[in-house]
Amino acid sequence: VAQKSWQPLAEFAEWLGLMHYMEVLMMITSIEYTAPISDENVTVTDTKFNNVPARLYMPRKQSSGLKRAVIYIHGGGWCVGGSAMEPYDLLSRWTANKLNAVVVSVEYRLAPMYHFPVQFEDVYTVVKFFLQNSVLVQYGVDPNRICISGDSAGGNLAAAVAQQLLDDLEVKVKLKIQALLYPALQTLDLDLPSYKDNENKPILPKSLMVRFWSEYFTTDVSLQEAMASNKHVPAESSHLFRFVNWSNLLPEKFKKDHVYASPIYGSSMLGKKYPGFLDPRAAPLLVEDTKLLGLPVTYVLTCQHDVLRDDGIMYVSRLREVGIEVIHDHIEDAIHGVLMFITSPTDLALGHRVANKYIEWLNINL
Repeated sequence: VAQKSWQPLAEFAEWLGLMHYMEVLMMITSIEYTAPISDENVTVTDTKFNNVPARLYMPRKQSSGLKRAVIYIHGGGWCVGGSAMEPYDLLSRWTANKLNAVVVSVEYRLAPMYHFPVQFEDVYTVVKFFLQNSVLVQYGVDPNRICISGDSAGGNLAAAVAQQLLDDLEVKVKLKIQALLYPALQTLDLDLPSYKDNENKPILPKSLMVRFWSEYFTTDVSLQEAMASNKHVPAESSHLFRFVNWSNLLPEKFKKDHVYASPIYGSSMLGKKYPGFLDPRAAPLLVEDTKLLGLPVTYVLTCQHDVLRDDGIMYVSRLREVGIEVIHDHIEDAIHGVLMFITSPTDLALGHRVANKYIEWLNINL
């Protein structure tokens, strides 16, 4: 809720020409940054994996065998946030301690200074480096018990990396599971039932999500304006809409009284200038079914009061259609970013309940 209240300030600062909108949000989120402080349960260090920064959590508990590992990717719309933010730091500590697992929390570069595919490539670089047998031996990790996980934009990156790994012949170690927490998964239809139902909900109103998506690819406001009116996909990319057709992919209870409308196509110029928004590495729902085969057992968390709700639900439908085992945890009373509430005195109960469900699933399946 606090984040939403800062939006007018960010807009005003940008309008005055004082600083970029995302710079204001970054200043606000930086208040929550924590130092890498070890405790009695976990040793915490800031390090680099193949020159990409990451925060490493090593459990102190003795273990007779090799440890499990979770590679975590933080959210923040590819523009803000970081692994050192207090809620992410706390979640990683809990994960490391409760699972006796090594946790690698990736610190990828952010927009608007860096645009797609930089964020994807940073995460992919860390994951590919970590999955080398020599590195796993160094950290005492079992190569058969590794998870990739992320929330929101981090869930987007986790899903995209998991897909890309399937085609990478250099990577011999396979992910055992993936966990996608209220992920952003498609750029084509920003007028889904969930976008309509939650257009002005706290934390992530539609206007902010559209801004995050557009900033991921460019600072050119023409893309942002086209996305805001849902007229950004060129006609020559019309074949991609079948991958995000909510009338086929959403269960009835999420359709409510919404009626599917055919897309209104936008300028071919935008697709040519910024092809990233049509790239499956940015929008994992845009891959063919054959590209989903071989993905690991998947956990998808969605929140009812979230513009991204239907992205996650459509991915659940598509994964199940091709035979991937999926556990879908839908939280009726939650808004986007519920796991960020684990440090909030007012929302502790809900944040803890959801975090415990997620960690319990990891414990059983990893």
